[in-house]
Amino acid sequence: MQDNYIRTNHSKHYLKAHIILVCKYRKKLLIGQLKEDMHIILESIISNSDFTVEVYESDLDHYHFLIRYIPRLSISQIVRRLKQQSTYLIWQQHPISLQKQFWRKKQFWSSGYFACSIGEASPDTIKQYILSQG
Repeated sequence: MQDNYIRTNHSKHYLKAHIILVCKYRKKLLIGQLKEDMHIILESIISNSDFTVEVYESDLDHYHFLIRYIPRLSISQIVRRLKQQSTYLIWQQHPISLQKQFWRKKQFWSSGYFACSIGEASPDTIKQYILSQG
């Protein structure tokens, strides 16, 4: 039977986390073209990263991710990469509409985030929950 563990020279691991990123001030920004562009931006970031996202979906004011990662990465490093790069790129594409929302700084995400290790606890249930957010 094949297992789902990742093996490296000195470790064997199976690390998954459920992460939620929330728009600053819980603004309902993830609609229309901005939502589509953010999805494309996140796909690009994910495809160029050393973690994988099994599933992700947005609601009007937040994103859910089911992320699989390796031990040398921390959750805060993953979140920082997603937030920093997506904020920079979405501002390049939507400067006028975002200036109306955030007139002082170029921001998009709230400063905090939610993260929960899911271990072996029914990833399919979490996947279905994330997919139901759309």
